[in-house]
Amino acid sequence: MAKVERIREVVTGSVDLDYVRQKTEAGWKLVAMEWRREIASDDAQESVIMEEIPYGLRVAADCSRLEEDPQERTVLVQMMELIVQDYSITLVANELNKRGLRTRSGSAWTPVSVFNMLPRLIEVGPNIFSSDDWEARRERLLKMV
Repeated sequence: MAKVERIREVVTGSVDLDYVRQKTEAGWKLVAMEWRREIASDDAQESVIMEEIPYGLRVAADCSRLEEDPQERTVLVQMMELIVQDYSITLVANELNKRGLRTRSGSAWTPVSVFNMLPRLIEVGPNIFSSDDWEARRERLLKMV
């Protein structure tokens, strides 16, 4: 495979057709262009804050709040159960995949994606551990040990 040389030039004035022709004749190929302009302050729109919805939640039908997503909650509980059983992050990912569970994007769980869920598990942990469902799981886990 041939080596590729790239350069990035900062444009301080206007670019004319002769300049583009010179670069093309020198063997360069234009691969990208970026445009920028200043806008008047009254034309500027308010900045929109984009934030990802925490795993295990979804936007409610009325679009005014977040509500629990049952499928994602199931994944969080199963992930927590496996971690409590002292599974490694790699084994947690493998077990979730064996059970047919997928990430929010629909891809298979990887050790990295499980690791990235740890802060979320810490957030929802108190809710999971205080649920009646968890009490039943805890009893079952204790019998296994």
